[in-house]
Amino acid sequence: MNLEELESTAAHERELCAGQKCRLRVCTGTGCASAGSDRLTQALRERAKERGMEGEVTVTEVGCLGLCAEGPLVKVDATDTLYQNVAPNLADNVLDSLTGEAAGITICNEKQPFFARQNRVVLENAGHIESDRIESYIARDGYRALLHVLAEMSPADVVAAITQSGLRGRGGAGYPTGLKWSTVAKANGPRKFVVCNGDEGDPGAFMDRSVMEDDPHRVLEGMAIAAYAVGASHGYIYVRAEYPRAIKRLKTAISRAERQGLLGSSIAGTSFSFSIDLRVGAGAFVCGEETALIASVQGNRGTPRPRPPYPAMSGLWGCPTLINNVETLGSIAPIIRCGAPWYAEIGTEKSHGTKVFCLTGAIKNTGLIEVPMGITLREIVFDIGGGIPNGGKFKAVQTGGPSGGCIPEQYLDMPVDYESLREVGSIMGSGGMIVMDETSCMVDVARFFMEFCMSESCGKCIPCRVGTAEMYKLLTRIATGAATMNDLSKLEELCSMVRETSLCGLGQSAPNPVVSTLRYFRDEYLAHVQERVCPAGVCPMTARKGVATHA
Repeated sequence: MNLEELESTAAHERELCAGQKCRLRVCTGTGCASAGSDRLTQALRERAKERGMEGEVTVTEVGCLGLCAEGPLVKVDATDTLYQNVAPNLADNVLDSLTGEAAGITICNEKQPFFARQNRVVLENAGHIESDRIESYIARDGYRALLHVLAEMSPADVVAAITQSGLRGRGGAGYPTGLKWSTVAKANGPRKFVVCNGDEGDPGAFMDRSVMEDDPHRVLEGMAIAAYAVGASHGYIYVRAEYPRAIKRLKTAISRAERQGLLGSSIAGTSFSFSIDLRVGAGAFVCGEETALIASVQGNRGTPRPRPPYPAMSGLWGCPTLINNVETLGSIAPIIRCGAPWYAEIGTEKSHGTKVFCLTGAIKNTGLIEVPMGITLREIVFDIGGGIPNGGKFKAVQTGGPSGGCIPEQYLDMPVDYESLREVGSIMGSGGMIVMDETSCMVDVARFFMEFCMSESCGKCIPCRVGTAEMYKLLTRIATGAATMNDLSKLEELCSMVRETSLCGLGQSAPNPVVSTLRYFRDEYLAHVQERVCPAGVCPMTARKGVATHA
């Protein structure tokens, strides 16, 4: 498919959509699907047919519309109305609303801050396209960026554009994407590879899953552009087995792109060839680390190795390998289409662009959001998130998953960017953001994340394998009212040792939730140790002050 054929396909698809009298877009992202949106889609189609409306009403399945807590969601294009909490038995109510009153269904106000304060770049197609149809993606300028770089840009030009954009890796570390691409482009090797890291494993995180499910061609296009830029001919998408919907849609997308000549040999009639395979992981959290991921792709046990050499120089089968996560690759096509300066103007001086977050926990508006870098935590929690439910009091927000930290109320007005989060003892991470109110015990929170890290440790290095287990034991003693001040000192010593001596990022960052809660909520630790009480009334063998403890 060349540019002329691409434009013809896009025009035909747009005409097709314009000719639909009434289009109902049903969110079938995993969140809404779990609430019955698949059954709702079937019910809408069946009832429309039974009522003789099949020629007037088109029901389409689209990706995540964002406000996951209020799903299933249905968007009526004719009236530009969004309905929330639409159970399958309300199909007739939706159809009735097309010609009369919207009785029995709730209208979601799309002017509310949850939608209005976002800036969607990676998620620009979410809720608009049909994930299984490549024509739907092409109609919204899909693959235009790839054909543009193949026809008008050299590989060096592409690397320069990504560098100028200021895009940093969205997997957590924030390493400059252009610099990583440049390193792989300059590396010598018999072959080069591009790997998409879709091994998202942070508790409370589903950003990458949503992009792979809802907009799989965006990932493929980003990988193909990256491959052209660095000189790679083959790519792998590494995705965990817990994401069956993403796996299915990626397989379909790869097949459709190959059929259209947008993947495979001589793409768009040029000398550039690039193919993509899927690799399904067993769900080990450590495989999110680059060298462990490489080992798993090669069919070995997913354990990290010392670096250097870095994957950019010696990765898959000893060849130069570019590894980017889903969100990073999802940012590539818009940067090429709209220009590096456009993207660089979004965000802050050092953290450019937007970031996708999963907003969960003690928050009114749970869901998937994309915001410009530099927005404050207060704006995210209280404007976009709607604040704490039932008049509760904000206590902390945890960013960065098991590798991140808990940020207290005093930092609500700090900007959300890489540098600011690091200064307060947390990290950006892949994008999980868990809000906690006064009912959360920070000792229990630290214990939860430590149990996760202990269970997910690959065991290769002693500091992580033994250190996380010992830290979990100490946190358990504190939570159950059996600890001493000496145990608290040992916990702090272990935090330092595990952080400084572990082999990979899992162990090096495992102490972060403990360190941050000790830093900002030390009084809760002291209450558990000295008074044998849990101020939040959460821990099993302690209680609130004034309430009898268990024997």
